[in-house]
Amino acid sequence: MAEVRSLQAFKKAKQKKQAAGNTLCRSARHKWLLESNTQFDSKQGKLVNRYRCERCGKIKISAD
Repeated sequence: MAEVRSLQAFKKAKQKKQAAGNTLCRSARHKWLLESNTQFDSKQGKLVNRYRCERCGKIKISAD
């Protein structure tokens, strides 16, 4: 027979799955991926790397 689960347990599991990535980003634990690294900043005179968070889409720019 099929396993019977309560509606409340189903909702709790769904909420946990949806919040898995967002809670980390809200705690400033982003998953940064290098988007492009060939831009040159003429004001600073340095190469600029552009990072995007895989979970929330936030962009971070750093001059190396």
